[in-house]
Amino acid sequence: MLTIREVLADVDVALLAGEANVDMPVRWVHISELPDPTPWLSGGELLLTTGLGLDTAKQQRDYIATLADHGLAGLGLGTGFTHDKVPKALLEAARERDFPLFEVPYELPFIALTEQAFTRLVNEQYALLQRSIAAQERLQRIVLSERGLDAIVGALATLIGGPALVFDGRGELQAMRTFRRELDPEVVAALGEEVRDRARRGDGRGFVPGHPDLAPRALALPIASGEPPRTAAGTGALPQAWLVAAKDSDGLAEIDRLILHQAVTVVALELLRRRVADTTERRLAGDVLSAVIAGELEGADLGRRLEPFGLGGRVTALVLSPPERTTPEACEAALTEALRSEAVSGLVAPSGRYVVALLPGFLDDELFELAERAVAGTGQAVGGRPAAGVGRAVASGRAREAYHEARCALEARELGSAPASNGNGAQPPRVATFRDLGSFQLLLSLQDTDALRLFCESLLGPIEHGEGHYGGELMRSLEAFIECNGQWEAAARRLYCHRHTLRYRIRKIEELTGRDLSSARDRIEFWLALRGREIVSRPTVDSEVHQ
Repeated sequence: MLTIREVLADVDVALLAGEANVDMPVRWVHISELPDPTPWLSGGELLLTTGLGLDTAKQQRDYIATLADHGLAGLGLGTGFTHDKVPKALLEAARERDFPLFEVPYELPFIALTEQAFTRLVNEQYALLQRSIAAQERLQRIVLSERGLDAIVGALATLIGGPALVFDGRGELQAMRTFRRELDPEVVAALGEEVRDRARRGDGRGFVPGHPDLAPRALALPIASGEPPRTAAGTGALPQAWLVAAKDSDGLAEIDRLILHQAVTVVALELLRRRVADTTERRLAGDVLSAVIAGELEGADLGRRLEPFGLGGRVTALVLSPPERTTPEACEAALTEALRSEAVSGLVAPSGRYVVALLPGFLDDELFELAERAVAGTGQAVGGRPAAGVGRAVASGRAREAYHEARCALEARELGSAPASNGNGAQPPRVATFRDLGSFQLLLSLQDTDALRLFCESLLGPIEHGEGHYGGELMRSLEAFIECNGQWEAAARRLYCHRHTLRYRIRKIEELTGRDLSSARDRIEFWLALRGREIVSRPTVDSEVHQ
């Protein structure tokens, strides 16, 4: 920071007034002979002049007042031109305002002062740039080493010398580190509320926090989302996050602000890295889960594929049916967060209309309690309680069995065929479990056997083979009708057809099979056959080759 004391340090010039303000920063050095140069100055400049036109005492006093009121750093009067020495009125006015004033003798050209000042300013800016580059490289190394957002915020708090926080676009705290002074939780809550208020108003501009404990020493900067502008006015999309930093004492210096603006880019890179990593992990999780459900992966191969997801040894499955008006993707994100809050690793991905989680194998009671908490947390996040089922713990290579147990428990509960209580009159838990299956476990115990395949073929074969290509349409209609528990309107909407068309298809199924789909017993048997066919299905050699 250049000061008037430093400007005069290497020249034979004496300060005549303003000793108290001689260490004020000098932003620039300017030369002007205008009676009022302030319209072209922004404050903080050191002004050099010969006083051309400052003939009267009043003009000289007014001149000092104008410069001081505009926030200039000081005045150097060149003598030997208009004035042989510094006018008395000018000197008195400067002393009254404690405004730095010095005489520049004729022998000392203005260029000597400006060169010295500019050299110091350039050196300062270069040093500032070097510090900021070093800070940015330090933060970038954290991103490249994948140490996470907490490490970035911790390094930033050290660089700034005060607390650093990251909020998401909704005002939820994502990371926070302090330096020497702890930050009051009430202050953090106020910051989050201020971000939420700006999101409601659609204001994505940086701001100085309004809390009185932070306002003098803090700055909040938006982390752009990278989305196109939302309005013709060009206000842009709302920020995906906010970076807030403050000094433990005093205000933010120029280097602090520069580091903060650079840190915005670094935080954006980290959020992008996390988003890409999450997307990749979700895609891999979806691929693995699809292979598990389809029976393409099992045994030792499946165990190896599950290990990177923290699923070694025994696993179990949790299957959720999202509440109405909630997408599987939203339910997946909420379940992932709920499991993360329980410190449980696993594999979570959508599968059709369900969301499936493969989890480490727990003891039954521990598993049921965890499932209840995870489903409750998911429901709180999406605004509605999802239906859920959980399977028993099995060896990782048999994860498909746990999935089918969980799904059958869920669907049995939805169809109303699962037990209404636990046998002692008590209401069952809100998450259906494999214990609720009762005699249905016999069906699951027949996995991959000719008996199960024969049962499914005897019930579904007439539909699939009796109507040729149309049999596939009948099977889809049967599936939708049963999943909607015999509700015509809901099933027709799922199939995107008229309810009369659906009634015709159901009558055709009844003709082909000799069953009555208005009977709950026959609907349950069809449901068992459909689930059983999924259990025994395996990809053929030809299909594997084509894949």
